[in-house]
Amino acid sequence: MQIQFSPSMRTVTISSSNGFLDLMKVRVAARLVSYRNFFHAILILAFLLPFVFILTAVVTLEGVNKCSSFGCLGRRLGPKFLGRQDDSMRLVKELYEILEQVHSEEIPDNLKLPKSFPEFVLELKSMRYDANTFAITLKATIENLEREVRKSKLAEQLNKHFAAIAIPKGIHCLSLLLTDEYSSNANARKQLPPPEMLPVLSDNSYHHFILASDNILAASVVVTSAVRSSLKPEKIVFHVITDKKTYAAMHSWFALNPLSPAIVEVKSVHQFGWLTRENVPILGAIEGHHAVRDHYHGNHVLDVNTSDNPHVFSAKLQARSPKYVSILNHLRMYLPELYPNLSKVVFLDDDVVVQQDLSPLWDVDLGGKVIGAVETCKGDDGWVMSKHFNNYFNFSHPLIAQHLNPNDCAWAYGMNIFDLEAWRRTNISGTYHFWLNENLKSNLSLWKLGTLPPALIAFRGHVHSIDPSWHMLGLGYQEKTDLDRVSKAAVIHYNGQCKPWLEIGFKHLQPFWTKYVNYSNDFIRSCHILKPQWINK
Repeated sequence: MQIQFSPSMRTVTISSSNGFLDLMKVRVAARLVSYRNFFHAILILAFLLPFVFILTAVVTLEGVNKCSSFGCLGRRLGPKFLGRQDDSMRLVKELYEILEQVHSEEIPDNLKLPKSFPEFVLELKSMRYDANTFAITLKATIENLEREVRKSKLAEQLNKHFAAIAIPKGIHCLSLLLTDEYSSNANARKQLPPPEMLPVLSDNSYHHFILASDNILAASVVVTSAVRSSLKPEKIVFHVITDKKTYAAMHSWFALNPLSPAIVEVKSVHQFGWLTRENVPILGAIEGHHAVRDHYHGNHVLDVNTSDNPHVFSAKLQARSPKYVSILNHLRMYLPELYPNLSKVVFLDDDVVVQQDLSPLWDVDLGGKVIGAVETCKGDDGWVMSKHFNNYFNFSHPLIAQHLNPNDCAWAYGMNIFDLEAWRRTNISGTYHFWLNENLKSNLSLWKLGTLPPALIAFRGHVHSIDPSWHMLGLGYQEKTDLDRVSKAAVIHYNGQCKPWLEIGFKHLQPFWTKYVNYSNDFIRSCHILKPQWINK
């Protein structure tokens, strides 16, 4: 290619390299365009046109889709500058379309699925799948892996459930040894409290705690933690209630391990003259009802669907825990009758730990209400503190839908203060019995989980909300509990399956409980209840 300028610079000729053919002849109007600017424009065009041609040819021939060098970036920019679409984007778009297409397609029954990603890649190379076959195989593989993961999670929940309802060998051993000690050691049978202290049991100037449990180790932690955390332990009176089979062992423990200056009383349910089937016929009905026997003592995987979310699956299993038909779980509903001389008490579950002095609870003004409790529908934890009535009741049942509001706020059992005098002026116990009967008549279709649902109904309008710092929940099922909040809570509650005395307990939450276990005690050592090695001494 040659460029020739006339002597006057008014004509520019562009010819082929052999000079025989004029390709372009331009007459320059001097008055419109300066010679210098026009000359520069011609030079730029002469340089760019061959470059663009060569760049387009290279990219087309090489099919470059991915590169990191500046030169390669320039080659990719060229086709885009000329309006061409990048091949990589076109392939991605086609892949999206194929995946959308197979999303609604049925997976063939005879489709052989790879067992691992390397096997999937190997088959992809060897079988030379077309795009549709690749997408179908990918979809089937992912769905199969999701099923396997779900099955594993459900199996984990099932195993955890059976571990939670079982009695650890060490705790069973402790009960047997202490029962034997009761029969052979007079000190284990000494009266609790001593005769001279009996008037204290009905003295309302003391702080009365009530604990119902058949777990000796757990009960000892509750009482020990409450006494150690108290600023005035000499004002504490603990009323420990247990069942007939555990009474001798429970009595032996507290007789041989006194927590002076606190007062501890141990009684069995059979020692309460008022607590009879004649006064509380519903308890006999619960024990004998066929639906109750089938639900709590039958097949624990009945009505449990493997397609359930693991959390739903776990809740259904927990609803079948035999502890929910124990009379010890219903005792709190009869406190006004069991302790007719007391005016105010704090009831504690056996899976709590007391970390602060609880005496200020007796100064809380309940405003004429019967129970002080932490509401569980408010708080930062969206899992533990998000419970409303619809979490406990079957609102598809007309009786529930007619009488209850699904959005009503629930509250927690585990650490409650009761004004027994205000309670005696109500019909709370009668309401409780009515709804228990209705649930039995409906074959447990109104609710399935424990004794809290009928209490939520019975105490409606009689609940005074107390500050959540008094009672922190969820340590038995919320693994990601904030340790700083745990250390600051007055009472921490291991509600849920993962109790701190079980192997399935959360390791980072167990030290808050184990610090109150006397691992040097002869009975605990004999039963090989050892402090976990991973807990710092």
